[in-house]
Amino acid sequence: MLRIGKLTDYATVVLASLAEEPARHRAAAELADRTRLSHPTVSKVLKGLQRAGLVVSSRGAHGGYGLARPPEQITAAQILDVFEGPIAITECSGAGSQCGIERQCRVGGAWQRVNAAIRRALEDVTLRQLAGLDSGALRIADLASEIRVHGI
Repeated sequence: MLRIGKLTDYATVVLASLAEEPARHRAAAELADRTRLSHPTVSKVLKGLQRAGLVVSSRGAHGGYGLARPPEQITAAQILDVFEGPIAITECSGAGSQCGIERQCRVGGAWQRVNAAIRRALEDVTLRQLAGLDSGALRIADLASEIRVHGI
């Protein structure tokens, strides 16, 4: 089963909280309270997001963490890349393939197409949508319909 890790899930929750008021900076402790995540977990997530350039930090009385850019310019793919690395559902679909049978394999091309479709779908979903702030918020029924139409 394809599943994102806990840190990626927590990062999405923290970013969604920041996206509610994108111009405002919040302290890690406040974000922990708002998201009901532990302070050490929020701090760890924020450090990763800051290294990746998705959040910025500032010191002082009104300091804390804020989004590095508007929520509609941050994608699910970018969030996933921070803690999971680039999507690679098979060995041959990643950038640095180490597969010993890649030259003779007949199924690798199909898996690479699937991998690319997943990547495109993740790039089409913004933090604004993930946070439920978009008037056209994502709905499961809409996604299922899109998958049937595009053959994802």
